[in-house]
Amino acid sequence: MGEFKVHRSFTARVSPSRMFKAIVLDAHNICPKLMFSTIDSIEILQGDGDVGTIKQINLTEAYPFRHAKFRIDAIDKDKYESKISLIECGAVMEKLEYITFELKFEGHGLQGCVCKITSEFKIKEGADIQEIDIELAKDRALSRFELIDAYLQAHPDAYT
Repeated sequence: MGEFKVHRSFTARVSPSRMFKAIVLDAHNICPKLMFSTIDSIEILQGDGDVGTIKQINLTEAYPFRHAKFRIDAIDKDKYESKISLIECGAVMEKLEYITFELKFEGHGLQGCVCKITSEFKIKEGADIQEIDIELAKDRALSRFELIDAYLQAHPDAYT
């Protein structure tokens, strides 16, 4: 099947700084709090949050696998950008050579931002991934951004 790049964007009503801090720098705290039906916890296994840090997301029974591990490959706190790689995720990685996610948060309007997500992945030869699986993964990622945006709007002092 080959290599693919998938682009998604979401317009948030909070600043790029706040979205970046919540989603990239403090995901291990905010995500289990807001996404408790799917995420039990997020542990930092190695590192201090900068390049090379490895995080493990411990998932609930809502998922067919119990955890996923990500590595931070690049992070720019001034430009509100990061790149992470999925390095372990049950049967998912049996079908993929690699998958990376680039996140960019750019100012939009007076106080909002555009959250840009680029997923790049290569499917292993002979592996079968359905288009619906890709669409579901994209929708799941956007719903997480929307949830965090809503939380930040409701809590204007959080991540300032």
